[in-house]
Formats: sequence, structure tokens, C-alpha cells
Amino acid sequence: MNNTRIAFDDLNATLKAAGEETRLRILVLLAEAELTVSELKEILRQSQPRISRHLKLLAEALLVERFREGAWAFFRRAEHGSAAQVVRRLIEQLDPADPMIVRDRERLAGVRAARVKAAQEYFRRHAAEWDRIRRLHAADEAVEAEIRKLLLHRPFRSLLDLGTGTGRILELFGREVERGLGIDLSLDMLAFARSRLDHAGLRNCSVRQGDIFDLALPRDCFDVVIVHQVLHFLDDGGRAIREAARVLRPQGRLLVVDFAPHDLEFLRDEHAHRRLGFAPETVTQWLEQAGLEGVVHRSLAPEPGPDGKIAVSLWLAHDPRVVLAGQREVA
Repeated sequence: MNNTRIAFDDLNATLKAAGEETRLRILVLLAEAELTVSELKEILRQSQPRISRHLKLLAEALLVERFREGAWAFFRRAEHGSAAQVVRRLIEQLDPADPMIVRDRERLAGVRAARVKAAQEYFRRHAAEWDRIRRLHAADEAVEAEIRKLLLHRPFRSLLDLGTGTGRILELFGREVERGLGIDLSLDMLAFARSRLDHAGLRNCSVRQGDIFDLALPRDCFDVVIVHQVLHFLDDGGRAIREAARVLRPQGRLLVVDFAPHDLEFLRDEHAHRRLGFAPETVTQWLEQAGLEGVVHRSLAPEPGPDGKIAVSLWLAHDPRVVLAGQREVA
């Protein structure tokens, strides 16, 4: 806990908001996972209007945050602000063996199991087409190894994964960052990614529905942004990179991973690929136009064998602004 002081009235309001049995149980649960009203209703065995009212009071006290995904709204315990810090310290003092907490966590485990089942069903329906595409390009293991090689020579605290898909990139770095956030437009993919992060125990990572062209994030809020196998779906890759660069902190790094040029038209016809890969100079130009510098380009050959036809390219660039002494985190 930091040394930030809190005014008497603010502390009083915080304690009133948290100091009710159901609301305290909600805060404990939201420290474990992002949950919907329906999921909290299932765990707490209370009516939806009652749960919604408690969440409204907690949100007004800045103790929980609400994120909409299509028709659903997810709630997460607030991470920033003096009130959130006070409640975090209070919850840390709770006995994890308390019967009420144990029961709530058992029901939470049931909610998570249902998520896993739904995510696995979605993956099963689409696994064949994903496997077909995977055989065409450089091995995932080789690509991930190169991603880590490019980024981990310099530690970073926060990661934004644009077009997070299954959440694999967040899983890849989740143990090495303080905060990871994945953005995707697909509700099905977000459900899969959320299940994956739950299974990996990565409470410091979360996912949100969002528009890669118009991120609901402030400027200068992430140390590293990754755009992994996303640009070929977009009609304006340069615009997406400019928006990604906007949320980079001074000296922050942007990594783009995508296909090198190829001629597999079926990917356009059957899988909605708008672009059949990118020449090195194309993405380099987009990065430089976004105000980034020091572009490094790498290329990984496709898998050997009759199916391997697509090389994978990686581009890394950084924000040239100088980090000011004592500059504080924004995210």
C-alpha cells in the first residue's frame, strides 16, 4: 500500500460502501475474477436487482469498475485510487479459511468451470480451420520465442495486447508484468481468453471488448503494446498503429507481428483476410508515421513441408520521448 493519505469524509464513505456483508463478499469475489451480475447472482444466491444495487453503490464509491461487452457487463474490483487501496488492504486481512469465503469461492469455481466448458466448445467448433492456417506459417513456438527475445531484454511493467484473440500473448508475459490488458471485438474470443487467464491464475491480466481504431484508454498508459496477427484483418492498418502508438508511454515499445506477403487467396475468401501479408517497408512506414523510431524487422520462415507457404514478420519500434524523472504511472 502506498503512502497516499485519504480525507476523513472519503475514508468514511469507503468504509460505508464496503462495510456491508454482501458488498464485502462481492469485493472479495471481484478480487479473484471479473464477473457479471448473473454470475454474482449464482454465487451469492441473491436476486439480480439486489446484486445490481450493491454494484451501483460500490461503483459510486469507486471500488468497482464496469465494462460492457455486447449485452453483458463485467465488473472488476478497482485497482487505482485511495479508496481502492484501502479496501485492498482490508481484504488482505480476511481469513481465507472463513466458511463464508470458502463457500463463495467454491461457487466461483463452478462459474469458472462453466466458462471453460463454453470456451472449449467454441474452440472445438473452430479448431480445424485454425489448425489449417497454423500449418501454413512459421511455428507458433518459434514466433513466441522471437517475441520474447525482442522484448525481454528490457523489463516492462504494463502490456496491452490488441486483438488479443485467445489471450495467448497475455499468458506468455503474464508472470512478468504487473498489469496486462487484452482488447478484442469478438465476444466469443473474449470468453475464451478470460477462461484461459482464469485457468492460468493470472489475476493481473484482464480482457475487454474494444475498437482497435478508437481505444477507450488514455494517452501514455502502457510500456509495451503488441499487435499480433491482427493487421491483415483491417482495412486501415496505419490508423490502427497510430492509435496503438497513442497509448504508449515515453520510451514505450510497439511490436507488430503479422504475415509476410503471400498469394493464398483462400484466406481472403474464407477467413476474411483483407490483406495477404505486408512488405517490410509498409509496416515500417506506418510505425514511423505514427512518430515511432528505431524500427527493427525480423522474418521467420514458414514451417517445412508441403503446407508451409507463409513467413511471419515482426516489427519493433519505440516512442522517442524522454522519460521525465519521477514520472508516474498512468494506467
